[in-house]
Formats: sequence, C-alpha cells, structure tokens
Amino acid sequence: MPAWMAVAAEVEGRTRECRRWGGAGLDRPASAVAAGAIPPSSRLASPAPRRSRCSRGFVHGLLAVVLTTAACGADTGTPAGAPEVVTDTIGDTTVVRTLSGSVWAADATLVPEVTIGELDGPEEYLFGRITSIAVDGDGRVFVLDGQAGEIRAYDSEGNYVETVARSGEGPGELDNAFSVAVLPDGRVIAHEPGSMLVKVVGLEPGDRAQWAYPAGALILPIKPLRIDRSGRVLVTAGGLSSGGDFSRYVLVMGSDGEILDSLAPPESDFEPPSVEVRLLAPVAGRSTAPVGVPLTARRYWTMHASGHFLTGISTDYRVDLGRDDGVLRIERTYEPVAVPEAERGYHRERTTESMRETQPDWDWNGPPVPETKPPFRGLVAGRDGRIWVQLWTEAQPVVNEDHDPDNPRSEPVRWVSPVRFDAFESDGTYLGALVTPDGFLVSPAEPIFDGDRVWAVTRDELDVQRVVRYRVEVSGSSS
Repeated sequence: MPAWMAVAAEVEGRTRECRRWGGAGLDRPASAVAAGAIPPSSRLASPAPRRSRCSRGFVHGLLAVVLTTAACGADTGTPAGAPEVVTDTIGDTTVVRTLSGSVWAADATLVPEVTIGELDGPEEYLFGRITSIAVDGDGRVFVLDGQAGEIRAYDSEGNYVETVARSGEGPGELDNAFSVAVLPDGRVIAHEPGSMLVKVVGLEPGDRAQWAYPAGALILPIKPLRIDRSGRVLVTAGGLSSGGDFSRYVLVMGSDGEILDSLAPPESDFEPPSVEVRLLAPVAGRSTAPVGVPLTARRYWTMHASGHFLTGISTDYRVDLGRDDGVLRIERTYEPVAVPEAERGYHRERTTESMRETQPDWDWNGPPVPETKPPFRGLVAGRDGRIWVQLWTEAQPVVNEDHDPDNPRSEPVRWVSPVRFDAFESDGTYLGALVTPDGFLVSPAEPIFDGDRVWAVTRDELDVQRVVRYRVEVSGSSS
C-alpha cells in the first residue's frame, strides 16, 4: 500500500475512534491504600481522569502528513532511518504513534562482553536457579541464587568478589528471597514476599537490618523490587479493603525503610479472555475460577525509573507511561503474528490436561485459542528510562529430548518463541527492535537494560545458567 494511502487510512480510523469514545483519555494512575497502610501523599498521586473532545490538532496533524506524503510521491522526504510519527494531545494524554521506520533503521543484536557462570569450576561460579540480578553504579553484578539461598557479588569484569548474604532467618539473611536490588549508597536489599520483609545488607560487617510490610498487607501480586531515580524503594503488595475487595498497590519506601506512600496501578475494567474451572472448595463465595486462554491479551504493568506506572493492555499496541503532567501513550502499527492450527491445538491440549487435574469432566467453556497473537507480552522499564516492549513472535515446534513418556507433565514437543523487544525512548521515540540470542531468559530474573548495555540470565543446551553482560549493536555500530 502506498504511504499516502496508509496515512489516509490512519486518519479515518483514528478520527472514527476518537469520535466514538468522545476523545476520552485513559484513567490516570491514582493513589490507593489497602487496609492498614498509610494514606498516600499527593506527590506521586495523579488527578482524576479527564475527558475532552477530539482535538483539532489531531486531525489537522494527520492531514498534514497525508498532504506532504502525496506531494512527495513514494519518497516522503523523511531522512533514512527516521521514524514516521504522528503526535496528538487528548486531554492530559500525549499520544505518540509510530507509523513506520525507526531510529536504528535495522534490528539491533546483542554482543556478549562478560559472562559469569560455568558448567564445572569453583562453587562461586556455579548457579542452581538464578531468580534475580542487580547492577550497581560501578557495574558490579549481584546474583540471587534461589537454590543456594545466596546473593553473590561480582566485579564489572565478572570476577567473584564476595557472598553478600546467605540462607538464614535473621536480619540480612535470606529466607526464600524473590528479588535483589542495590540502593544508591551501595547497600544491597532483598525482597521476601513470604515473610513480608525487605532484608538490608549494609557496607560494613554486621550492618544488617530488615524492613517490614505495613499491617494488613498481603504478599500478592509478586513483582521484583524497583529503585527509582530518587533512590526510593518500590515494593509491590496487596491488601483487602474494608469491603473485603482485594486491591494491589506499590509501597514507596525511603532509604531507611520508612513508608512514604502507597500507589495503585491505573484502574481498568479489562477482563482477559478466560475459561472457567470448578474449584475443589468455594473461595470467597465462588465455586469456579477463571483461567486465561493461551495467546490472548493481558494487562501488564511495572514501575518506571521516574517512579510512575508503565502499563499496557495488549489488545492493541498501546503502552501508557504516567508523567507528572499527564500520560504519555505510545502506539505503533504492527503486523499480527499468525498462530498455526498445530500451535493452537498444542495450547488447547495443555490447558485441557491442566484443567482436568482439578476437574476431571472439564471441557472447553470459553473463547477459542486465537488465530493471531497479541502485539506484546510484557513490559520492562530500563534504568535509563527507556521502555522495552517484549513482542509476541512466531513459535516453532522443538522436540523435547528429555521427554519422559511415563510422566504426564512431560511434553514430547514444545513450541518455542524467540525473545524480541521493541525499544522506545521515554518520550515515545521508537528506536527499533532488539533480537536476542538463543537461551536469553526474561524470567524469573528480569533483564536489566541501561543505555547500550544489557545484563541477562541465559540457559544453554545443558541447562547451565549464566549471567551475561551484552552490548547493544545496530548494523555494525553501537546504539
């Protein structure tokens, strides 16, 4: 399709959408407090959502793109590699939509620079199950090994320095820690949702402490610790309101563990496509529970380095970043990834087998596995403020060489999707796509993005885990 026709279609579609919804912006993040938590301050709270009419600048801006494109014919006059973008303002929401192109003008790849971990060797380089990693300002890497119950420190070149924390139940000792982070002053903190504590390891021997969740807090949902640009600690928790409803929120702690605020993610009435399974016993008055249909849209959220929420519902390519003055909405055109019948059948079979473990007579009772995948499947906020959107990609069947036919949970074939990200600056500028190498993991240890460096956990064909520092490279030149 010629560029002018694509933009014209964009004008028509966006104008129709804007009129249909009356120019409404998304709900803004609003502070909320579970029972027992302190009232939120107004510093990070956001005002109530506002509605506005479709801005004239929106339509005029799009039409200007159409006219410019038509005048130039097939050549839009846009510099090679520069993304073609439409920007609009709807109420307090700034929309940045990338129609085509990217700053990088080519896919970026990862070049390994430092690797930590071995198949055989000294114990400090052997990992059982890496659940979290952290990096300080000097490039030192802290690795939380959930199997060993330890946090180990390595210098920027991957050399072992010390074991910062070991298994135990006292202050500074680990009891099923979930994630690790480093405060600006160099202290290491570990998040223990089960005990509802944040363990603190100071710079001097014996300098140990622990910070407790407030009364009434619950351990779910579980998300990794975050440190924002101001050095505040962001801990995800949940709680029950006076009416018995569950709510989730983020505790904002100071560097001394003092609770400064609690923030609730932006409200949404989105319900993911699901099937229902009968419970063994009623829970909260319900006899059934929803289970998400594979390969369907989900709602994702995490905390940005600015201290605001980064959210997205993957029914469309649309990601929202809260800001002090409103919301930045990032949109991008995309081509849906098709799901072949064999892959859909694989997910139907897996879901059916899982449901029948609880309900033997279970049959499919919800929407089907879709024929196309949602645009994205996760969000990661970089330390430098960049936004990384994990994309759904085309999967391939892979034979499971360790398949055990006597184990009903063992799968003879697995469908494996390559890990791929879209990268955006914090102002919505689309940098381009990042292709990761085989074995690159996104969970349970979330990758750390910082400028043109990426730290991530990898797993090889022998199931050996390592921590690798990569350099982001685009067509032979650094990003």
